[in-house]
Amino acid sequence: MEKLTQRKRDLISITDYTKEEYDHIMRMAAEFEASPNQQLLQGKVVAVLFFEPSTRTRLSFETAINRLGGRIVGFSDSNSSSVTKGETLHDTIRMVSNYADLIVMRHPLEGAARYAAEVASVPVINAGDGANQHPSQTLLDMYSIVKTQGRLDNLNICMVGDLKYGRTVHSLLQALSQYQNPVFHFIAPPELRLPEEYRLYLNERDIDFAEHTEFTSVINQADIVYMTRVQKERFSTPMEYEQVKNVYILRNSMLANTKNTMRILHPLPRVNEIAPDVDANPHAYYFEQARNGVFTREAIIAYTLGLKNI
Repeated sequence: MEKLTQRKRDLISITDYTKEEYDHIMRMAAEFEASPNQQLLQGKVVAVLFFEPSTRTRLSFETAINRLGGRIVGFSDSNSSSVTKGETLHDTIRMVSNYADLIVMRHPLEGAARYAAEVASVPVINAGDGANQHPSQTLLDMYSIVKTQGRLDNLNICMVGDLKYGRTVHSLLQALSQYQNPVFHFIAPPELRLPEEYRLYLNERDIDFAEHTEFTSVINQADIVYMTRVQKERFSTPMEYEQVKNVYILRNSMLANTKNTMRILHPLPRVNEIAPDVDANPHAYYFEQARNGVFTREAIIAYTLGLKNI
């Protein structure tokens, strides 16, 4: 195989990876979970540029970089950068490319990460661009599914909540569509239903899916219940958000007849969509899921820089 260091490898969309690469990342993540502290990034600098707030994604990327022995530069708030002076994204990325071996970027605008990758002279990892894609989250979700279900084939997945703006949902359905016989149940109010482009994506691949406005009747057959937050920051007016913010709340009493092996995932942060009484239920896996983000992002970084090849 061609050495990855001979070409610039970006991760902007989950479709930038093949199914074989998904599986490779899963294996690497398991290796990093068994041995998280490896000096693969010694002597390298990673720029972490977050133009939008984040807790788990930023901190897990930074933890991954530290565990790999790298150095971090960047910002967690665009107000502390020259963006406030009017600097363009083009100029910011060109400038940062001079300082770092890799760029990890979150941005509120869809397509910003792809544009950054076109401008940068070093690899770019998309840590979320608006309502578009969140590929590193998808890979940690897949690793969490492998750990809890033992497979990525023949899964029944319920995705609940904000499916219109939920970039984690958009990325995950595309990735799981590469495996055998997925069945998707999309549960959302009409205002937040899955965008047409993703329904077309599934139809073109003859993948089984159904849309619902309530979820108590479908979660009992699910292997994975993937809850999402209604994202206040994506709405144009507070009134629109208030109309849908508490439309689905998963409560402990709803889980009595679910499969023993079913697990509840959530990209976090949660607001009201998972009641606190669910946290102690064996089905709850969202905090462990967040922990898996460190190992998966170690794998992504190592693979992106060609430090561990297939």
